Amino acid sequence: MTDTFTEAPATYPASVEFAAQANGTEALYREAAADRLGFWAKQANRLSWQTPFTEVLDWSEAPFAKWFADGALNVAYNCVDRHVEAGLGERVAIHWEGEPVDDRRSITYAELFTDVCRAANALTALGLRAGDRVAIYMPMIPEAVVAMLACARLGVLHSVVFAGYAASALKARIDDAEAKVVITTDGQYRRGQAVPLKAAVDEAVSTDTTVEHVLVVRRTGIETPWREGRDVWWHDVVDSASPDHTPQAFNSEHPLFLLYTSGTTGKPKGIVHTSGGYLTQASYTHHYVFDIKPETDVYWCTADIGWITGHSYVVYGPLSNGATQVLYEGTPAWPDQHRHFEIIERYGVTIYYTAPTLVRTFMKWGRDIADSHDLSTLRLLGTVGEPINPEAWRWYREVFGANETPIVDTWWQTETGAAMISPLPGVTECKPGSATRPLPGISARVVDDHGNLIEPSPEYGEHASGYLVLDQPWPSMLRGIWGDPKRFRETYWSRFADRGWYFAGDGARYDLDGNIWVLGRIDDVMNVSGHRISTAEVESALVGHAHVAEAAVVGASDEHTGQAIIAFVILQADRADGGAEMIEELRAEVAREISPIARPKEVHVVPELPKTRSGKIMRRLLRDVAEGRELGDTSTLLDPTVFEAIRAAR
Repeated sequence: MTDTFTEAPATYPASVEFAAQANGTEALYREAAADRLGFWAKQANRLSWQTPFTEVLDWSEAPFAKWFADGALNVAYNCVDRHVEAGLGERVAIHWEGEPVDDRRSITYAELFTDVCRAANALTALGLRAGDRVAIYMPMIPEAVVAMLACARLGVLHSVVFAGYAASALKARIDDAEAKVVITTDGQYRRGQAVPLKAAVDEAVSTDTTVEHVLVVRRTGIETPWREGRDVWWHDVVDSASPDHTPQAFNSEHPLFLLYTSGTTGKPKGIVHTSGGYLTQASYTHHYVFDIKPETDVYWCTADIGWITGHSYVVYGPLSNGATQVLYEGTPAWPDQHRHFEIIERYGVTIYYTAPTLVRTFMKWGRDIADSHDLSTLRLLGTVGEPINPEAWRWYREVFGANETPIVDTWWQTETGAAMISPLPGVTECKPGSATRPLPGISARVVDDHGNLIEPSPEYGEHASGYLVLDQPWPSMLRGIWGDPKRFRETYWSRFADRGWYFAGDGARYDLDGNIWVLGRIDDVMNVSGHRISTAEVESALVGHAHVAEAAVVGASDEHTGQAIIAFVILQADRADGGAEMIEELRAEVAREISPIARPKEVHVVPELPKTRSGKIMRRLLRDVAEGRELGDTSTLLDPTVFEAIRAAR
């Protein structure tokens, strides 16, 4: 990375050509502001309802919302059947790319329809009924999507568990949901090697379990332990099942899925999402935020289905809109660093949605890799998962988007179900590092400790931060924590209970143009000598240096300042050796960009950062390193051995 962006513009409007064809217009904001509930009714009617709703929102038992509660629909019908009935059966729904090279297939909507019907009949034969729970513990293969849709078709709640989780984490989720069936694979591929997966299921359900059957997809062919009477091969019961299945309509508030979020401590929280409201907002946001043109676009969201992004923007959003998308099983660097770029070329991907950590990884590799591929089909880029620093944003736009494509920097959470704050492409002038403003129909504000609005004005300055809250209910909002309504109230609604606001747990600030800058979890705000400093801002300042590829910052206990700022940085390949001079230069860079108070106490040059397979940096584990503690749970790390290199570099 060089100083290419020193004189970069502050904002990036869409081209006249993009704006002219965009799905979204400024009128959407006016329409939503004039009649918010009428606006959401209109978005809900983009779906097919067997029983039309007459009431949009019942907020009488806040914070437990009911959206479109007297309506009924089937989520799987909306994602598959209606497109086939409309004559679109031959449209490709999924271009699937396995991790092994040349392992790929394309699945049409007609084929997906048949697969989902067969799976629904097979699950029924295994004894599942509406309201039951199923755990899905699978890599990114088409059968995982089929399993989710088959559950939705039956009114069975799926609980997708990331296939990188250990048996203990899987067991906790199975037990809490009281799942009757687990759907898994014999194994999965990791960097070219077939490794067992079902063995973790066997361990998770070995004692005191509600699980009656384990349904297994043969993915790798590796030797698989088997328990007769409980374990069933997918190809034995699904492939032979009838392709005829009539979907049942379920009430809009019928639960669709559970998705567990794991904090640093405590029991995982089973977030409950329901059918009508969730699908309404997932479909609406996918249509407008990603400007999807189903007839011509090839869309790729790189998220795993184990996370909410995979639910909303790999499965339910794209399929409800009849989109053609890419599904990739493997990692970005297998068998080499060209893999993602080859996939974009092969399928002519037009919309690419990924995590900032992956963008920074591409930056670290250098633009020569991207430049050796034809990325000219890309017309829209997106980011999700955490705030993206401005330097990475500009690099992404220039290298992937030829300095022309809009970037939708989306803020949302497992709990919100769908995107909440994001540029609307064709309308919003994008600002690098800012999610900009709430989408039409969404109301969010930044407030202080007492709930007072922090107005976007010079009085507060550019770095006065507060808490991000949502002050109006939204259709895809969580309906509770499975089996624990008290924890639901305490976790999300107690801080501003007198106002009835949802507290997102994130810090944020306004800039002087009124754009919202999300600063990350309030847990990631350090208190240095009484000054609140965001880890995200310090990381952004570090990555702004010409020779830094990636950075992670944590706060460590300090007897003098309360907390000290500890930084871990990866340098560009040509400066990977670091040295005392470089470290002092980086410390000075932070002091110059933010404040002398934000100058890191320590900067460690490391070869890699600890990341999950989805690309998130595990700052919790870096705090353990910084404070000399024994490491916490490392089961979700892509490469647990990275800490040997980090400790060696300290």
